[in-house]
Amino acid sequence: MTTEPEVPANRTATLTDVARLAGVSVATASKAINGRGEVKAATRVRVLEAAELLSFAPNALARSLLSGRTGTVGLITSDLEGRFSIPILMGVEDAFGAGQVSVFLCDARGDAIREQHHVRALLSRRVDGLIVVGSRTDHRPPLAGNIPVPVVYVYAPSANPADISIIVDNVGGGRLAIEHLLSCGRRNIAHITGEAGFQAARDRADGAAAALADAGLRMIGHRPYFGSWDESWGRAAAHMVVEQHPEVDAIFCGSDQIARGVLETLRDLGRDVPSTTSVIGFDNWDAIAAHSRPRLTSIDMNLKRLGAVAGQRLFAAIDSTTAPSSEEFPGRLVIRESTVPVG
Repeated sequence: MTTEPEVPANRTATLTDVARLAGVSVATASKAINGRGEVKAATRVRVLEAAELLSFAPNALARSLLSGRTGTVGLITSDLEGRFSIPILMGVEDAFGAGQVSVFLCDARGDAIREQHHVRALLSRRVDGLIVVGSRTDHRPPLAGNIPVPVVYVYAPSANPADISIIVDNVGGGRLAIEHLLSCGRRNIAHITGEAGFQAARDRADGAAAALADAGLRMIGHRPYFGSWDESWGRAAAHMVVEQHPEVDAIFCGSDQIARGVLETLRDLGRDVPSTTSVIGFDNWDAIAAHSRPRLTSIDMNLKRLGAVAGQRLFAAIDSTTAPSSEEFPGRLVIRESTVPVG
């Protein structure tokens, strides 16, 4: 290996430059850089040292032609605000590793035609796989047409059971919320949640009802209070619950936004949280939960973990090393000041 690189300052180093500096053929340099086994260890070290000296970056297109891959993945989301897609995307990128895979992010805006357009555009770029992120947990139609690369669905499962879907256990999340309130000594628990047309709302309510039944209890009002996912519904529903059932000592909210509205109304009504009434939310949306008064206990869906698992499963499907299957993951309880044990 020569001691000084001989590359003009006005151009990028090539594989030929690396080979010349290492004193090997271009073919040997290529094998060493691409990790192929038929190169002696000492030769590989010499080639890699030469590549580092020259700041050599392998041509992505050339490598893709050799490997049959482009090192790119498409992520299609229908989550306009990024509430779900951004932490999932962060998890995906963590799974892929820094600089190893590039992710193209496309927003379908809940439109099937726009989604098809993005799929065609991503496939034209020869992505190695696709990750599809939903904005709600209801089953969604699988991508239309013959998709020649692996696809993983996250948060919203595919309606085709043969597809790979990575989802949250919302029933378990509802149960976890009630079990925490019960452990705090609460017995008169109301459930204020979002639209009944959402699978997430129904699943969380089912989990809550099951946990109460196990304790020999029923929800205040003998039903969930279904409404919308916003603060205004939380305020209105909290007024209704307290007026009709003044004995209420805890409220499980189907989202953190609803919970913030509930907290405001309880404060206006002179109810101290958490001493007289505990409140727990769902989502662990830091912008709300960590800045509420008091700070909000919430169920975290571990969306970043969901994204990491989706990335791992997509990798496995691309490599054909395993046959990935659908998986459901539990949430976790994040305790803050809005819930404390009685006494």
